Amino acid sequence: MEALIFLVAFFVLLLLGVPIVFVLGLLGACFFLIEGLSLSAVISTMFSGMENFVFLAIPFFILAAELMNEIGMIDNLLKFCNLLVGRIRGGLAMVNIVASVFFAALTGSATSDTAALGSVLIPAMEKDGYSTAYSCAVTASSSIIGPIIPPSIMMIIIAVTNDLSVGGLFAAGFIPGILLGLALMALAYYYAWKEKHASHAVPITPRVVATTTSNAMTALMMPIIILGGIFGGVFTPTEAAAVAVAYAFLVGLITRRLTFRGLLSAVGKSIRVTALILLIIGTASCLAFTLSFYLIPQKLTAAVLAVAGTPPLFMLMSILILLVAGCLMESAAIIVILTPMLMAGAFPLGLNPLHFGFIMGMALCIGLVTPPVGLCLFVASGVAKISVERISRAIFPFVLAEMGILFCCAYWPGMVLFIPKLLGYA
Repeated sequence: MEALIFLVAFFVLLLLGVPIVFVLGLLGACFFLIEGLSLSAVISTMFSGMENFVFLAIPFFILAAELMNEIGMIDNLLKFCNLLVGRIRGGLAMVNIVASVFFAALTGSATSDTAALGSVLIPAMEKDGYSTAYSCAVTASSSIIGPIIPPSIMMIIIAVTNDLSVGGLFAAGFIPGILLGLALMALAYYYAWKEKHASHAVPITPRVVATTTSNAMTALMMPIIILGGIFGGVFTPTEAAAVAVAYAFLVGLITRRLTFRGLLSAVGKSIRVTALILLIIGTASCLAFTLSFYLIPQKLTAAVLAVAGTPPLFMLMSILILLVAGCLMESAAIIVILTPMLMAGAFPLGLNPLHFGFIMGMALCIGLVTPPVGLCLFVASGVAKISVERISRAIFPFVLAEMGILFCCAYWPGMVLFIPKLLGYA
């Protein structure tokens, strides 16, 4: 009965629009008080949820992204993407998607992708004749490639929460991330012919190619350093994140584009974003403790296994649960609360933990662009100054394409595990 009351209160507070971090913290604190525990136990539980060395990678990757934005590396990357695909019909939409693929290998954050690329490309697409809603839809939908192609902040949280290999989850994201980019480009090309979008022609001369490529090399070298170091065994993902910050900082000093004011701005933004993520993880840990006390994880796992006793059905139900949860909650909270329950059900059925863990992450990535709580939708809405409802209507075909790739990866494990096996993770 107590468990039912907590679940009803949880969804009522969400529907009332209470921020998820306060919902999680409030319910966790109420449980501790009802059971006669001190509020200091709440703080202790929160800190135990956040106290993991691997989580240090989160602020470093966010800071690296902010530094790159300050020193103009992202602008150079956009020019390089424009050189590659700008001449295709619907070129700016293509540039947007290809830039997200490159940007994914730099930061691993979907919201950073939406904010950084959207602030430049959404106005440019509007000026080139694209509708505002469509421009936002392309930007937001392609931004979820960020947490899929390594490095990925979301995959770090999934790995820590479910005791999986960070490097293995990183390696699993290469092929699905590229497939997502190709699917979105195909859909953008279809709309380009349907809506008669213009190409964004760039004069291709040896000098232009050499200059644009040379300017973009500082950005393109970062994923090579980060991923080469991780998969080559030179450093851990956490150390790789610190190396990314050091690299961006040195490039800023050498090119003299990083000012003291810009450094302070980058540090301030990264602190705010990191604090929000870790606070959600901490409060979600309190609620996860509450659910464990009432044996809800065991009951939910047993219920799902009773309905879906075969691996294909269990995979389908898990994806649907996470897609629905992604419409209501922030991904970090879902990872801490739900994914351990589902992982517990995957083991008896013989599902590969690395494959299942990645599929859970990929499903949660799609939740970032589904209303009403899709964070990337709100970021795009803020950049373009239009309603989330208009973006949601325009983004629907792109979400369907992404779900198609998700189900292909779920039921064809080789697409996910091919590279991890090559690198010895699976």
